[in-house]
Amino acid sequence: MKKNLNSLLIIGPLLLSLLLPGCSKRQETPAVPAPKPAPPAKPVAAPVLPVQKQLSTAVGPKTQFDFQKRTDPFKSQAPVAVVVVPGKADQPTVRSSADLLPIQSFDVSKFKVSGIIAGLRENRALLIDPNGKGYVVQVGMQIGSNDGRISRISASSVEVVERFKGANGRIMHRKIVLTLAKKR
Repeated sequence: MKKNLNSLLIIGPLLLSLLLPGCSKRQETPAVPAPKPAPPAKPVAAPVLPVQKQLSTAVGPKTQFDFQKRTDPFKSQAPVAVVVVPGKADQPTVRSSADLLPIQSFDVSKFKVSGIIAGLRENRALLIDPNGKGYVVQVGMQIGSNDGRISRISASSVEVVERFKGANGRIMHRKIVLTLAKKR
């Protein structure tokens, strides 16, 4: 047994020294000749791109625009209506139908006062037109088909003053008082 042990001690390291280099994962690569360097390329001219037109007028020459041929985008394109207002000295008043507000399409006497808001600075009133639409109005607003203006709003009424030319050509004033309906 000693003999086997001695031989193992001598043969073991020899076997290990032979086996260890065989365990590595190195593989020999076949010798491949290096590729020849490519011949130098001829310089290629860059393609000529078209030049973009100048968009800004800040740098270039000033151009004059003719705005007479253009339409005004803020001007109403509605046809102008000629309105003959009764009570005025047979002079038709030319108004654009687009310039009239819905509150100016009814006679002042047709409005009903539905409520009055008494504020610290100014009073406001809720007026209902014949169609049932409500308007919150204040002093100075136009109302009615005869160019009336609200002159005063008290706790129980709204006063509207209409100006018109009389028969003799003088400007006359007509005061219309709309009262708040009392609760029953």
